[in-house]
Amino acid sequence: MQVLVRDNNVEQAMRVLKKKMQREGIFREMKARRAYEKPSERRNREDAEAIRRTKKAARKQAIRDGLIAAPKKKPLVGRGLPRPGAPGAPSAPAAE
Repeated sequence: MQVLVRDNNVEQAMRVLKKKMQREGIFREMKARRAYEKPSERRNREDAEAIRRTKKAARKQAIRDGLIAAPKKKPLVGRGLPRPGAPGAPSAPAAE
């Protein structure tokens, strides 16, 4: 895995590396390898993960088919946009 450091900005490169490692599942694997996992526990965990994946895929398909309602979208507050009513936030047009 390789991350480029631009303009000696090591902090940003570290954030990018951490995000890549998170996406690849390296942290999860390191945590799992801290202690021995019995083969029976491994089978049980893998079975549970497979069931979770299957349920998630079925739920997504049901949403696409319109059988169940999609979950409500979360507001964009905290994702780089100012809160409504905060200083510097665009104000809503006044109803007259």
